[in-house]
Amino acid sequence: MVVKIIIIGAGVGGTAAAARLSKRGFQVEVFEKNAYNGGRCSLIQHKGHRFDQGPSLYLMPKIFEETFEDLGEDIKNHIDLLKCPSNYSVHFHDGETFELTTDISKLSRSLEKYEGSGESTLINFLSYLKETHVHYQRSVKVALKTDFQHWYDFFNPKHIPDVIQLHLLDTVYNRVCKYFKSDYMRKAFSFQTMYLGMSPYDGLAPYSLLQYTEIAEGIWYPKGGFNKVLQSLEQIAVQYGAKFNYKTNVQEIIVDDKGVAKGIKMVNGDVVNSDIVICNADLVYAYNKLLPKTSYANKLGKKELTSSSISFYWSMKTIVPQLKVHNIFLAEKYKESFDQIFKDHTLPDEPSFYVNVPSRIDPTAAPEGKDTIVVLVPVGHISNVPNIDFDKLVERAREQVIDTIEKRLKISNFRSMIDHEIVNDPRTWQNEFNLWKGSILGLSHSLFQVLWFRPSLKCKIFENLYFVGASAQPGTGVPIVLCGAKMLEKQLCDRFLDSKVEISIWSKCVSFLIGLLALLIFWFFFRF
Repeated sequence: MVVKIIIIGAGVGGTAAAARLSKRGFQVEVFEKNAYNGGRCSLIQHKGHRFDQGPSLYLMPKIFEETFEDLGEDIKNHIDLLKCPSNYSVHFHDGETFELTTDISKLSRSLEKYEGSGESTLINFLSYLKETHVHYQRSVKVALKTDFQHWYDFFNPKHIPDVIQLHLLDTVYNRVCKYFKSDYMRKAFSFQTMYLGMSPYDGLAPYSLLQYTEIAEGIWYPKGGFNKVLQSLEQIAVQYGAKFNYKTNVQEIIVDDKGVAKGIKMVNGDVVNSDIVICNADLVYAYNKLLPKTSYANKLGKKELTSSSISFYWSMKTIVPQLKVHNIFLAEKYKESFDQIFKDHTLPDEPSFYVNVPSRIDPTAAPEGKDTIVVLVPVGHISNVPNIDFDKLVERAREQVIDTIEKRLKISNFRSMIDHEIVNDPRTWQNEFNLWKGSILGLSHSLFQVLWFRPSLKCKIFENLYFVGASAQPGTGVPIVLCGAKMLEKQLCDRFLDSKVEISIWSKCVSFLIGLLALLIFWFFFRF
């Protein structure tokens, strides 16, 4: 008997899961509310200008390669990857700039400008690189390739040697301060937590793995846009028999009286039955809007969320040579700006922001002689704060971005170079993609919202219901979600295709007690 699987959402997780499961012989059908695939990882087109609506940094390339290898494909036959000649141009409040690059000799000279020309500058940097390398390797092993379905998976003693080296009780910013003495470099090597929608003052130390992958593996860009990855995965899924339905808005996940998911009901009233339902829609949204009411849904609605963004998509009249592929503009009051995002849930008085110019590396992103520019301004997600005027926030963000670019890059007429503008703000993210409170990266990655504490891929309330995506294990970000799709494939194959040995309850208890004891010892000796 062929197992029929319905997937809600053609985002990264849903599309990758469709490709993997259809290859394994499952009957897969995907239902997507929008007219295009990719979710946030989609494209916007305007008169020859092509914008990446969401992700634009192709990081952790080995995970992408592994995904295609698992599907029997060579990624090079699907995607033409372009390596960014330099990672970022970082622009500080006083006009100073710093080039973050994979070229160690060039980076070393740049570091000396801010950290001094003594031998300790390079030694400290290499020590930092060593630590972030450990964070990268151990985090991939523990967090991205371990399925924490059960409590005894989390307390397994085998994780202890890895966990001890992850500095879980410290933050990204604190670890950076150990190796860099200048305020400039502390900012330049800590802003990357915003990829996860978090403040570097709150982000767990292991997330410095992002800085490592940028330096050691570089930043890449798929020619034709990041969505090329999703297009390729969809083609592979279809090749194995998966069916994709667009403009099909799901109203609810059908659950019978015994708490078993039986299929989905569309907004138009149509019902589609299945053996398994996989939800790639935003997890918090799904529990609160698509499923029967539960106390768990209320609990999820109160959990810590990542930030939102005000994103500008500008079609330029001309080329702006002062801008590189990736540009970071950092606020003078760095910590205060993060506090306003994550504590006040608003736009900072002085925002830091990211500018991506895809046409600088891929000429197909803009008409000849013109640039395509994407500006991402992190802001707080929609909150209970009354009387927030988002239109005014967008207007202020636009003015501050333009003024900052003109001042720091010494461009007097940048405003007049903008030919056309499209804007996404927290309301857009909420309405277009059903992202809870407009949070662009889902549940935050605080200590008690990762690993086993994060919502599992297999629903623990309703039978035959699974999740994949940013707010489910292992977490947010395109490569991380791809890892989640691989874990989901294994779970379903173990259940329906492969026999497996059940672990005895005594083994589970012994594992738990040993793991708990080890964690208590770890906490005692490493808490300071």
